[in-house]
Amino acid sequence: MKIAIGGDHAGYEYKKMLIPFLEASGYEVKDFGTHSTESVDYPDYVHPLAIAVKQQEYDLGILICGSANGVAITANKHAGIRAAICWDAPLAPLARAHNNANILCLPARFVSEELAREITRLFIETPFEGGRHANRVGKIDC
Repeated sequence: MKIAIGGDHAGYEYKKMLIPFLEASGYEVKDFGTHSTESVDYPDYVHPLAIAVKQQEYDLGILICGSANGVAITANKHAGIRAAICWDAPLAPLARAHNNANILCLPARFVSEELAREITRLFIETPFEGGRHANRVGKIDC
């Protein structure tokens, strides 16, 4: 599985922590940036990642910023992207199973590194249930 990961300066340290975690789990990871803790404009990193996930160059994406709101709002501007903010472990499997979320948005300022790893693991490992959820997901795009 190929995973795209990116974020802003507030998510940089978590991104650095998650990349080796993902690679050790056998995933191919592409880092879309940023590459430091210097202040940046998150849309500059979110748009390329969202486009790559939309075009199915990557199976899933992970975006990280302070609250996860900015990256989620930006990613969800792209048709075919379903970016879900997850701040607790039970939200990640629901986002995948019920909403077929294809980008996980993590709020670095509100979750521990351990919880971020668990949320990420659950998000990646949970398949979309389809069934009654498929009809709903099909109605999302405008």
